Amino acid sequence: MRTLTVIFLAVFLFSCTTQKENDMQSIAERYVKLVLKVGQYDPDVVDAYYGPDDWKPAELNKEEKANFPKDKLTKESEDLIKGLSSIDDKDLSDLEKMRKNFLIKQLIAMKAKIAMIGGKKYKFDEESKLLYDAVAPHHEQAYFAEILSELDKLLPGKGDIAKRFEKYRKQFIIPKDLLDTVFTTAIAEGRRRTLEHITLPSNEHFVVEYVSNKPWGGYNWYKGNNFSVIQVNTDLPIYIDRAIDLACHEGYPGHHVFNTLLETNLLKGKGWVEYYVYPLFSPMSLIAEGTANYGIKVAFPGKKRVEYEKKVLFPLAGIDPDKADKYNEILHLVEKLNFARNEGARKYYDGEFSREELINWLMKYTLATKERAAKSVDFINKYGSYIINYNYGQELCKNYIEKHGGTEDNPSKRWEIFTELISNPYTSSDLK
Repeated sequence: MRTLTVIFLAVFLFSCTTQKENDMQSIAERYVKLVLKVGQYDPDVVDAYYGPDDWKPAELNKEEKANFPKDKLTKESEDLIKGLSSIDDKDLSDLEKMRKNFLIKQLIAMKAKIAMIGGKKYKFDEESKLLYDAVAPHHEQAYFAEILSELDKLLPGKGDIAKRFEKYRKQFIIPKDLLDTVFTTAIAEGRRRTLEHITLPSNEHFVVEYVSNKPWGGYNWYKGNNFSVIQVNTDLPIYIDRAIDLACHEGYPGHHVFNTLLETNLLKGKGWVEYYVYPLFSPMSLIAEGTANYGIKVAFPGKKRVEYEKKVLFPLAGIDPDKADKYNEILHLVEKLNFARNEGARKYYDGEFSREELINWLMKYTLATKERAAKSVDFINKYGSYIINYNYGQELCKNYIEKHGGTEDNPSKRWEIFTELISNPYTSSDLK
C-alpha cells in the first residue's frame, strides 16, 4: 500500500509539473503570435523570426493597417500575463521560474509598445523601465565636464576639445578600400578567441554586407539555424578601433553568438518556442546589447586589445602602430562620456531640449561631429530609450559577471559566467 501511495504521489507531481510546462508552452506560442501581429503595425518590432510560417498572421490590407486594434492587442497581452502569473512557482524548477519571469517581462514590454503604437507617450525613464526592465542612472553635467578636462590635457593643441579630438582622430580612419580586409580579419580573430571558450554548432556562419543611409553603425540580422547577416554602415568614416568593436559586438562573442546559443540551448534543446521571435523593444535587447558590448572586453581584455591592434590591424589599415597606445588612452576616457548620450536623449525625449540643443549637447559632451550628432538624433527619434541598452546594459552585465568572479585576472571564470548569461532567459532585473 505504501509503495502504491508513493507511486501515485510521484505520478501526481509529474502530471502537475507537466501541466505547468504545457501551460507555459501554450502561453509562449500565443506570445510569439502576438508579437508577430503587433509587428504588422510597426516593422521595427520584430527583429528576427524563424518559426513556422503558419504562425505568421495573414497580411493586412491598407485599410486594416490604418485601424490599429489597440484594445484587442492590449487585452491579449494582459491575458497572457495573467496566465503566467497564475502558474505557481513551487511547481517550477529554477530555470522554469526564469522562463516565466522572462515571458512576463517581455509581455509587459509588448503591452507598452502596443500603447505607444496607439499614440501613448512615455517619459524617457518610464519608457525604458517598461520596455527594457531598467532605468539608466542620471549623471550631472559636472561629471562629463571633469572627463573633458582630463581629455583637454591629453589631446594635442589648444581650444575646442571636440574639434581637436576630431582632427586628432582623422589619422585613424580605415581607408575604404581596406575596410573589408581589416573588418574580416578582426571578426576572424574574435571568432577564434570565442571558440576557445564557447562551443558553437558546426554549421554556424555569417556573411558581411556594407550598407549606407542607416541610423546605426552596425547591425546583426539573425536568420535562424545559426546564421547571421552582419551589416556595416559606411555613411561616415570608420575608425580603426571600430573594427574590433563591430566584430565582437555584432559577431563574436556578441549578437551572433547570443542568438545562436539561445536557439541551440533553449529553442532546440528545450523546445521553448518563445525563442522563435526576437522583439526588438523588449528586455531581451538590454541583455543582447549589454553582453555584446561587454563581450568586446571579454574577448580582448585590457592591454591584449591594443597589442593585437598594433601587431595586426594598424598595419593592415596602413596606420602607424606607434600611435596606438596614446590613441587607446584617449579612447578610454572618451568611453566614459557614453552616458552623456543618455542624458541628452532624456532631456530631448522629455521636452527639455530641441533637436538643435540635443545636437549641440552631443557635440560638446560626446565629442561627436555635427554629422555624427545628427545621426544620433535620427537613432533616438527612431528607437527612443533603446540607447540605454548599450551603456547601462554593458554596466549591468559587467557588474554581474565580475560580482560572480569573472574578473579580468580570472579570464576562464569570466568566459564561463558570460556564456551562462547569454545562454539563459535573463532579464536586467536578474542582474541587480
